[in-house]
Amino acid sequence: MADPNGFLKHSRAEAAKRPADDRLGDWAEVYAAIEQPERDEQVRTQASRCMDCGIPFCHSGSAGCPLGNLIPEWNDLVRRGDWEQASERLHATNNFPEFTGRLCPAPCEAACVLSISHDSGGAVAIKRVEQAIADVAWESGTVQTLPSGVSSGKKVAVVGSGPAGLAAAQQLTRAGHEVTVFERDDRLGGLLRYGIPEFKMEKKVLDRRLAQLRAEGTRFVTNCEVGVDLPVDKLREEFDAVVLAVGALRGRDTPETPGRELRGVHLAMEHLVPANKFCEGDGPAAIDAAGKNVVIIGGGDTGADCLGTAHRQGATRVYQLDQYPQPPTVRDDDRSPWPTWPWVLRSYAAHEEGGERLFAVAVESFVDDGTGQVKAVRLRKVRVERDASGRRQVVPQSEEVEEIPCDLALLAIGFEGVEHMRLLDDLGLTLTPRGTLSCGTDWQTSTPGVFVCGDAHRGASLVVWAIAEGRSVASAVDTFLTGASDLPSPVHPTAIPLSVV
Repeated sequence: MADPNGFLKHSRAEAAKRPADDRLGDWAEVYAAIEQPERDEQVRTQASRCMDCGIPFCHSGSAGCPLGNLIPEWNDLVRRGDWEQASERLHATNNFPEFTGRLCPAPCEAACVLSISHDSGGAVAIKRVEQAIADVAWESGTVQTLPSGVSSGKKVAVVGSGPAGLAAAQQLTRAGHEVTVFERDDRLGGLLRYGIPEFKMEKKVLDRRLAQLRAEGTRFVTNCEVGVDLPVDKLREEFDAVVLAVGALRGRDTPETPGRELRGVHLAMEHLVPANKFCEGDGPAAIDAAGKNVVIIGGGDTGADCLGTAHRQGATRVYQLDQYPQPPTVRDDDRSPWPTWPWVLRSYAAHEEGGERLFAVAVESFVDDGTGQVKAVRLRKVRVERDASGRRQVVPQSEEVEEIPCDLALLAIGFEGVEHMRLLDDLGLTLTPRGTLSCGTDWQTSTPGVFVCGDAHRGASLVVWAIAEGRSVASAVDTFLTGASDLPSPVHPTAIPLSVV
């Protein structure tokens, strides 16, 4: 840290975005192209704001980054212009920094010491620096394949090719095991491929990392549903260990809402997946927002993804509904004190592109146009409360009902856990009340030799937690197969983010 007053000289600055009208005309990433020298200088300035705190909460596993990213180290290396060494330090803890740099909501920034006071100019732009390091590494050829020089003679099956499965696979391949990743979809990546819109992360970013994994020796099999196309008995016979990284893709629904059965009412993923397949060249999406009044139910990340997708498809008007009241624009220290994840209003690039956000409302019913097609939604003002047992209840606050036009309704209200699949039945595994798969302290399920990580274990969570669990389960599998492991294990199966209870 050359200048401890760097944060006083420079304010936080996000990367510039393309004009909203321009980006609505394509599916490319929202950020503006900038010449490399200017980009590098801007990022170096942002990195110079890091104070190299005595206790860097930014890479604390409980409050900041669960990967334990060495943030002050690579911030200082970027400030000095040593991009190659910064990449080495970043990749030492994170297999896929180009994913997290684009997709992670950055709990590290919420835990940055500069987040304590509103007068500091804002947290260090850690996420921006991270993405720049990764992009520079790819541009300069610094990212290399790292094949193992030895072979353990052991074979590992990884079921699922999302960030957790890919992280586990890369770590285990580099440790010398023969790893095969099975994916039931036609392309690799899980939600990175079909859940994340192109405008948030272009899939060429994913494809170049997959090419690295292949070059290192990881084998991939697509269009294969383990338990159906590949029976479990054959899986167990062929592989010495199995890692379940199957995600938590069972979408939360509202079957009790009158009119839910109408045409035009869909789960969010029924909209996002075809839109991503359209970007892959698979033809028009079956569910298209073009020329429609769209109502998105849910105020989180998935809802924002649907919002940006509907805009690009040419929706006439878009509403996004949230049953909670509008959050404050700055941290409420009584409700979410530093360094916990703050309860604040989060606006995404999609919100700059149009649409209307409604807070503290819930859908009372979907209205039939007389042919079985939704034509409107009826809304009530609500308040979310907890009953005596702690269960969440949505309580109407008024008899007044508002009706808004709706040709397409998208339910983006979260996920209920792991999908029910034959694979789990044949492995003798049952889901917890939260819809997840439990494991012991060694990441092993109740079935010997079968491990779990990522959303399948944690429930729907952040990409950074998925990678952290993938790295950790790799260490556990390596130990199971060989008796010991030098692979890092950044998180424990019971680890949770610091929060106020």
